[in-house]
Amino acid sequence: MFETLKNAFGTKEIRRKIWATLLLLLVYRIGCFVPVPGINVNAIAGVIDNSTAASFLNLISTITGGSLSQGTLFALGIIPFINSFIIMQLLTLIIPSLERMSKEGEEGRKKITQITRYMAIGLAIIQGIGVAFVWKNSIDPVYGMQSNWLAMIYVVLFLVGGSVMVMWLGERITEYGIGNGTSLIIFIGILSTAGSGLLDAFQSIGDNPILIWNLLGFLVLVIALFAFIVFIDAGERRITVQYAKQVKGNKMYGGQTTYIPIRVNASGVMPIIFASSFIMFPQMIISFIPSLASSNFGIWWMNNLTANGANWWGSLVYYVFMVIFIIFFAYFYSMIQFNPEDVSKNIQQYGGFIPGIRPGKPTSDYLKRINNRITLFGAIFLAIICVIPTLLFNLVGDAINMSNAFSATGLLIIVSVALEFNKSLESQIMMRHYKGFLK
Repeated sequence: MFETLKNAFGTKEIRRKIWATLLLLLVYRIGCFVPVPGINVNAIAGVIDNSTAASFLNLISTITGGSLSQGTLFALGIIPFINSFIIMQLLTLIIPSLERMSKEGEEGRKKITQITRYMAIGLAIIQGIGVAFVWKNSIDPVYGMQSNWLAMIYVVLFLVGGSVMVMWLGERITEYGIGNGTSLIIFIGILSTAGSGLLDAFQSIGDNPILIWNLLGFLVLVIALFAFIVFIDAGERRITVQYAKQVKGNKMYGGQTTYIPIRVNASGVMPIIFASSFIMFPQMIISFIPSLASSNFGIWWMNNLTANGANWWGSLVYYVFMVIFIIFFAYFYSMIQFNPEDVSKNIQQYGGFIPGIRPGKPTSDYLKRINNRITLFGAIFLAIICVIPTLLFNLVGDAINMSNAFSATGLLIIVSVALEFNKSLESQIMMRHYKGFLK
């Protein structure tokens, strides 16, 4: 990693991209400290802590670097765009016209990206209205406004505008910088939340030796989890493919051996995000409708089907459903990313074959069977990462107020984005070396 950074800064063009990425991320972090007029910041933390949507709002606050809990311009962050992107991926599989559009090359991808942007703005409006309702007692009329409703509309416009600007910054990072802008924005948000949590933990320890040991144990747990995630994330199954020799004109092609890499955790953190969004959606709806939140159904749901419910068996049911959804969405996302039939056709088209497997349907069945087994192992890994470390973080981190600063999902995102950024740098360096060689 450090050698890659050294080589990257040694190349002028890559160095410019790195500085452009850092500058755009700095603009994002500055926006995370710009307050929205009319919001009583001191009351926001209490609203989130006492809200029936505490888990949902805490998740958003963690991803946005604490912007939500501080009531700033980028309180919604990149969340609406992520949700829109997920929905568009699902709709592409369901709606034939979108599926055809996705196969039209660059022009089709531009159209889908534009639809994703419009959907992200719509979702930002919905989420902004929901957050304004949660904060309604913490919003004061400003600029001579006599009605609290006008102040709430004003806040919603600020939140939506901030979310659109974050989406624009993410696209500019992808275009002019290095790596995926959306992933880097989430990465910076989670890191800033973790950094603030560590600072608060050190300040709260004082001279209490018990809390010092709790903090050390917590950090050891985080480092061990980092190592485990990196180890699994780098794992892959390589399926050998041989290509027969072909004579075309005066030249001979083929005769080489390559492989198809199938990663253990090819879907990354997406199944956890899908599962979390799916299982927290009723919780969000209940919190945004006051009459529903105070009803018997709303009280029963929040006590029995949430991570921080009043009953321990309710939390157990919540985590059981979380594991089931993670496994389901891992297979679902695998179907989107890897199509055994298409891979089998491409191998056969270029004169290749898997040793010991006949071309055609036997090859696709073999690839499907291997992919299903690896996906199951990856899904179990994600379920373990989501459930067990989260419980340990809550057990060890509550004494030092660190349980909300770090999460297993956040660590998985950090590792995935860091490895992705490193690969992007390596590919940029290699491309520049090839250009120099060709010149």
